[in-house]
Amino acid sequence: MREADESDVEIIRRWRNHPKTRGASIFTAFITPEGHAQWWAKVQSDPSRRVLVFTYQGHDCGVVTFNDHDEVSGTAEWGFFLDVDGLEARGELLPAWMELEKASVAYAFDEMKLKSVGGRTLAWNKPVIALHRRFGFVEVPERRYTTEIDGVDQLVVWTEKSR
Repeated sequence: MREADESDVEIIRRWRNHPKTRGASIFTAFITPEGHAQWWAKVQSDPSRRVLVFTYQGHDCGVVTFNDHDEVSGTAEWGFFLDVDGLEARGELLPAWMELEKASVAYAFDEMKLKSVGGRTLAWNKPVIALHRRFGFVEVPERRYTTEIDGVDQLVVWTEKSR
C-alpha cells in the first residue's frame, strides 16, 4: 500500500462511485467531482486521516482509509473499497479483498502503531463481517447503532481488532 496522491483522486472517485460499493456504504449518493475535491482537500489538511492505495498483482485496485487517528490512545477507524470492475474482470476480487484486509491490519499495527482499529459495516453485509472475523475482528455490541440510509433504517455494526 502507498499513500494516495493527487494523481489518484479521480480513480478513487470512480471506484467509490461503483454501484456495488455505493450500495454497501453508509453514504450512498453519487459523488460529484466537486464533492470529491472538497473531501480530498479536507483529507490533505487533516493529520488524523490517511488515504492509501492498495496494489494487487501489479494493479492499483483498492483504497484504504484511516480516520480519527488518535496517536495518544492508539486508535483509528478504517474503511476500504475496491476496483470492483477491474478485479472481477481479472477474476481477482476475492483474493485481492483478502489481501487488502491483511495488508490493512498490518499497516494499522506496524506502520501506524495502533493498539486498536475498528470500522463500521451495515449489518446485512454478512460477507464483510465474516471476512473481518476471519482476520480477528470482533463485534462490539455497545457500538451498534441505527441510521437512516435512503429512507430506510439500517443497523450498523462496529467491528474492532486490538493488538
